[in-house]
Amino acid sequence: MTTIAEKLQSSLNQVLAHNPWYGPSTYEILDKIAFEQAYETPDGSVHNIAGILLHMLGWTQEVSARMGGNLAGEPPAGDWPNPGTPDESRWKQLIADFKLANVNLDKIINDFPGDRWEDITNDQRFGEDNKHVSYQALIEGLIQHHIYHSGQIALLNRIVGG
Repeated sequence: MTTIAEKLQSSLNQVLAHNPWYGPSTYEILDKIAFEQAYETPDGSVHNIAGILLHMLGWTQEVSARMGGNLAGEPPAGDWPNPGTPDESRWKQLIADFKLANVNLDKIINDFPGDRWEDITNDQRFGEDNKHVSYQALIEGLIQHHIYHSGQIALLNRIVGG
């Protein structure tokens, strides 16, 4: 019988690096982006590809911290950190950091106690109206977040000519 951890790891890894049914994986999308395109913000857009990837990295790290029992909040660098000016080595490092954050998350999922997946995370941001997010729902939400923003990245790359 497949465990919750195995199902979550499979879903995360399929979205990131394997062959999701809806199209290319996140890493496949990122591998096709030149750093010049990553920092270009098309007319009418709020974010560029590098900014979206920084956002995804921050939330991957935030979810990893929550899995360890940390109080929920925004990522330390903020929800939408400024990606700065175009820089090829910074772009390559950002991709490497995102991949490493997801490797770390995969290990956290693997090591998480199987009887705690339905426990509620340490989220006090909403007081009495707390949404009571379980650890399983937290990981499922991050996977959905990755899918959503991967689609944005793919579309922005097309717009900027990648």
